[in-house]
Amino acid sequence: MKKFLTIVSLALPVFLTAAATIRSSDSAKYTNLKVLPKNISSRDLQSIMADDFEDGLGVSCGFCHANAPDGHGLDFASDAKPEKAITRTMMRMTLDLNKRWLQNKHPRLGDPALVVQCSTCHKGQAFPDGAEPQ
Repeated sequence: MKKFLTIVSLALPVFLTAAATIRSSDSAKYTNLKVLPKNISSRDLQSIMADDFEDGLGVSCGFCHANAPDGHGLDFASDAKPEKAITRTMMRMTLDLNKRWLQNKHPRLGDPALVVQCSTCHKGQAFPDGAEPQ
């Protein structure tokens, strides 16, 4: 019995720490979201980034997101790159087109039911006509 209690007392903190870590990462709080919902789930955010931007525009994260100040990874909240502002404008345009002209009353990014999506014009290229602006 003493051995069992020792094992439980050692294992319990590890289990609770792991459970808290999993729960906090699932309900991650993202900062500086201006078009996407403030309470977006990690899964939905990753899906939008992968499907709409990586696939739809053929770009990786660093196309819109600036490098982190410490040089490790990206600073997703930063507005340092103009591409991020352009992307937000394009996201709003896409939602507006679907709502105003295509009668989608509640359009949301990442919804496959959207008639107009990033890939509609971009077709896997960062710039719709294939030529980078001058």
